Amino acid sequence: MKFRSKIALGISTIVVLMAVIFAVTLGEMSSRAVLIEGRKRGRTVAENLAMRAAEPLLASDFLRLKNLVDEVKKVSADIEYAFIMDENGHVLTHTFPDGFPVELAGVNPITEDTFSLVIVDTGSGYIYDFATPVRLAGASLGTVRLGLSREQLLEPVSRLNMAVFAIASVSLFIALLAGLAFSHRVTRRINLLKQHAESVVMGNLDVQTAPEPQRHCWECMNCKLVTCPAYGDPLRRCWYMAGHLDDNVPDECVESCRDCIIYRQNAGDEIQNLAEAFDVMSVTLNTHIKELREAESNLRRQQQLLRTIINVTPDLVALFDNNLRYMSVNKAFAEFVHLPESEIIGKTDEDLFSAEDARRRTSEARIALESNQVRKAEISQTSEGGERWYHVVWTPVRDSEGRTVGLLRTSRDMTEVREYQEQLLHSQKMESLGKLAGGVAHEINTPLGVILGYAQLLQDDVEPDSQIHKDLETIEKQAKVCRQIVADLLGFSRRAESSKREMCLNNSVMEVVTLVSHTFSLDHVEIITDMDDRMPIIFGDPEKLKQVWINLLNNARDAMHETGGAIVVMTRLYTPQQKVTIWFADTGPGITPDTMPKIFDPFFSTKAVGEGTGLGLSVSFGIIEDHDGSIDAASPLPDSFFEILTPVARKKLPTPEKRGPGTVFVVDLPLDHEESVDTPSAQSICKQEHESENAVTTAHT
Repeated sequence: MKFRSKIALGISTIVVLMAVIFAVTLGEMSSRAVLIEGRKRGRTVAENLAMRAAEPLLASDFLRLKNLVDEVKKVSADIEYAFIMDENGHVLTHTFPDGFPVELAGVNPITEDTFSLVIVDTGSGYIYDFATPVRLAGASLGTVRLGLSREQLLEPVSRLNMAVFAIASVSLFIALLAGLAFSHRVTRRINLLKQHAESVVMGNLDVQTAPEPQRHCWECMNCKLVTCPAYGDPLRRCWYMAGHLDDNVPDECVESCRDCIIYRQNAGDEIQNLAEAFDVMSVTLNTHIKELREAESNLRRQQQLLRTIINVTPDLVALFDNNLRYMSVNKAFAEFVHLPESEIIGKTDEDLFSAEDARRRTSEARIALESNQVRKAEISQTSEGGERWYHVVWTPVRDSEGRTVGLLRTSRDMTEVREYQEQLLHSQKMESLGKLAGGVAHEINTPLGVILGYAQLLQDDVEPDSQIHKDLETIEKQAKVCRQIVADLLGFSRRAESSKREMCLNNSVMEVVTLVSHTFSLDHVEIITDMDDRMPIIFGDPEKLKQVWINLLNNARDAMHETGGAIVVMTRLYTPQQKVTIWFADTGPGITPDTMPKIFDPFFSTKAVGEGTGLGLSVSFGIIEDHDGSIDAASPLPDSFFEILTPVARKKLPTPEKRGPGTVFVVDLPLDHEESVDTPSAQSICKQEHESENAVTTAHT
């Protein structure tokens, strides 16, 4: 508590205490006297009313009774009510304007015809209830009840207490004024020093508490040394200045400034000395704080620069303490774990990663901490987006004394680098395979042509129906198969020029379907067609695209050669996207997830040795790419495929119990131009191709 407040509080306490003692004593005495007098007066009024009411009560003159109680009610303001009851307790008259409260009749019963007094609590105050019997010639005629308000009786006492309180307040006010005046003189400079101290706490160090010296040292000593720290400073005392340069000041004065003339002229009392010392402290603190703020500003700029660099880097950066709890992370790491930085600080790897991943990370981190050496490793992280590889570096963090105080972990995403490396290796492998395939094809092509030519010549020299002729036909047929394989190898090793023209897609697909339908039916494989009837026209090489259709159909048939099933060939035109899409779907066992990424690789095949070259899908991929299209596969069959099918085609499919997961190859090809759909020119192209195909078929038959 302030010294000034203590003085005021002491004076106030004395005045208030005296006032309270006086008021309590006087109030108690006056209240007791007033209440005693009031009870006496109330009994007198009640007995007087009883005596006056005897005659009217005997004569049953209720009007006079009413007048009597009304007169009594008007006698004094402290009389709350008055009423008269007969000998049976029935109320004959009363002064209640709003009706007589029934519960009041039995509050103060009289026994043995004696006077009775009780205190009634009305909820809003207390009332003295006087009950006096009405007697005449020794007989009881009834009862007079009179109520006096205790609050009204004590009203003079309250006024007296208010007067005492007013006198005490005035006395307290006068005492406070006197105490404040006295304390102000005593505490003015202390309060000034306190205010300056609060200013220092708030950060304002440019304060001056002590008064300005009457005479300055350079004036007293006629000093001209402007380089002296004390020179020209009208506020600071020279005896508080370190390193003043005045040679005229005796050495003994330097040792004891109290004997110096400047000190004797400007020195004050203890409070002034305290203020002067406080001013010097403020100057010293201000100097140090400015130096610290400048250093802090430089450090903050460096930290902000470092933080910006760390947050900009895509590497995952995290700083751990010796207990492997996160102390700081960068923005990339926070986004990686899908948490804000504030929720990561203080947690461990067990809180952020799976148990296996956290165990591996913690193990590597502890090895780096215990060995106090940098560790590097490449680890994989499996997430919703798939497997990703990271190059992780654990670096121990040391303090100025060389002690390990933490661990810095940086993780760089190497997934794309690995993918580029794999693509490079794959490209090199494909290049080598292409060169090998081209060389092998050229070497095989010459003897294969000789075998095919002699087989055809020998057929002319033997009987057509002989066994030798049939064997020669078999040789010719297999030689042609080999020639096709050689052609595929050559096509794989070098891209041949395509003979592209406007062509009808539906006719191209249906020609292949018609060609293989009978052969497929022997293997219990049914081909279901669902063609877009708008006859889309594309710009492509009909022979090469037929090769693609045959490869996809054969691939689907081979997947069901043991169990049978259905192949759905569907075409759809998407005019807004300017493309046409062909689906080749089967109801076979499907393709496993491990196999799916490799199906378009050259020489990759899941068939037994000797049953396939592994070039069909790879060649088909190259042909579709050459047509600026795309080909993709999906297994099992997606729901969107069944939604696109027409109801007629959907009914032809085997029931879900009889079909497998299935596989679908989706081929997208661009349209020739916007007018390539269901126009007279498109219809003409499709009609000409259809007639040409029929003619070729008739010629062969």
